[in-house]
Amino acid sequence: MENEKRDRINEILHHKQFLSYLKENEKAEENRIFCKHQIEHFLDVARIAYIKLLEEGEPNKKEIVYGMALLHDIGKHRQYFYGIPHEVASAELSEEILVDCGYEEEEREQIKTAILNHRTKPTKQSDVLSRILYEADKQSRNCFFCKAQKECHWSEEKKNKRILL
Repeated sequence: MENEKRDRINEILHHKQFLSYLKENEKAEENRIFCKHQIEHFLDVARIAYIKLLEEGEPNKKEIVYGMALLHDIGKHRQYFYGIPHEVASAELSEEILVDCGYEEEEREQIKTAILNHRTKPTKQSDVLSRILYEADKQSRNCFFCKAQKECHWSEEKKNKRILL
């Protein structure tokens, strides 16, 4: 299978559009005191999500998990600049990158669905990737050491105030 020979994750990391969107996010968050939406966050989410997937016995979806995590907030700048919900912008912006990096249509749909759902608390009907992305995104935030915790608009229930094992 051709995709097995490709290094699709590193193709995303070096994709021209991905790098451009990262710069846009950085520019938009230049003076932000709260959590930022940069590569460190994306990789934290990817690693947590993959660990969760391993714990659930689904190790064969590593490239999908890393793909969705790297792209889940890539459209955050469009929320700041144009008022477009970042999950919608991120799903739209991810399509070209995923195609260029060799993701099949079914894989792209799974990734975009998870991105679109990553801000919605999962239910029993939620697909596994959406649930895992939601949980990893929240668990990646170190609210317990955040200097801007008191000013944060997240509810106390949403704030990650402890390490979950």
